[in-house]
Amino acid sequence: MSDGRDMITLYGFGPKFALPEASPFVMKTELQLKLAGLPYRLERASPRDAPKGKLPFIRDGARVIADSTFIRRHIESSRQIDLEAGLGAAERATGWAIERMLEDQLYWAMLHLRWADDANFAKGPSQFFAGLPDEVRDTRRAQLLANIGAHGLGRHNAAEIAALGDRSLAALSALLGERRYLFGDAPSAVDATAAAMVVSVATPFFDGALTRAARSYANLMAYGERMMTRYYPDFAAGLFP
Repeated sequence: MSDGRDMITLYGFGPKFALPEASPFVMKTELQLKLAGLPYRLERASPRDAPKGKLPFIRDGARVIADSTFIRRHIESSRQIDLEAGLGAAERATGWAIERMLEDQLYWAMLHLRWADDANFAKGPSQFFAGLPDEVRDTRRAQLLANIGAHGLGRHNAAEIAALGDRSLAALSALLGERRYLFGDAPSAVDATAAAMVVSVATPFFDGALTRAARSYANLMAYGERMMTRYYPDFAAGLFP
């Protein structure tokens, strides 16, 4: 285990789409590092560089840890930090359920919004393939869309996918209610996941039914703005004009 003196390096895509990070999973991990009060440095990387072929991953001394969930576990165990301090067993269980709803359902609807719509793809994800042959871009896009189909969500039409994503947004809005954060007046680990996903879906950089649905929930928009103002003040105005 780390002795706590190593500087953590977080690897991600970097700022894109009016967001501090193109991937909500990288943003989640960065927010958890901020919540933990740990020093870290950011480095850009490609999924090809990652141990599991996906971002984020971190380097902590000699250790490399991939996947945002396992990164959090490492942060907490190596630094003796509890990002859910003060929460009871039911709240911790609810937090895990919220994460699974957002990461295993809403995230895929967000991917469909970005990658399946031609206009959104052209101005958004196609940036990842700048300088590469068109065939590479088109092959990667087809692979990603096939992955959404394999997940199951991609077997529906665009309107149905947006409606399913909206159902998760509605559930999150109901769970948040009038609270400042999901479990009270202070953010916890699940707020890193929720805020990263909310702003990634709601960014005005993209257009579509799912984006419009996200921006229709006043409490989610206030929540996203609150988290961005607190942790990414340079991006808050662009996301919440």
